[in-house]
Amino acid sequence: MIGPVTIGDHVHIGQHVLISGLNHSYEQVDLKISDQGVTVNQICIDSNVWIGANVVILPGVHIGEHSVVGAGSVVTRDVAPFTVVVGNPARCVKKWDPVQHKWIKNG
Repeated sequence: MIGPVTIGDHVHIGQHVLISGLNHSYEQVDLKISDQGVTVNQICIDSNVWIGANVVILPGVHIGEHSVVGAGSVVTRDVAPFTVVVGNPARCVKKWDPVQHKWIKNG
């Protein structure tokens, strides 16, 4: 984990997960990348989240309560509460339906 990162209660994190709120600057072509510094953007992981093995979570992402991030996913944008996301980039494949009281597949 590379901060800034906040993690709620009862979060399960699998093996080999990278959570990084830091990124290198590279835009100035007349300077070495190593001389350009870094940008920092907070990552927030709410409570009761399950993050599978080999997941990458990029700067600025907010993962909502009771969400699941499937193994090997790359999370580039926010994850809504009560959703399951998978892939690269991660996309929603299921959502909890509070009316039917069950997980509903997307699409």
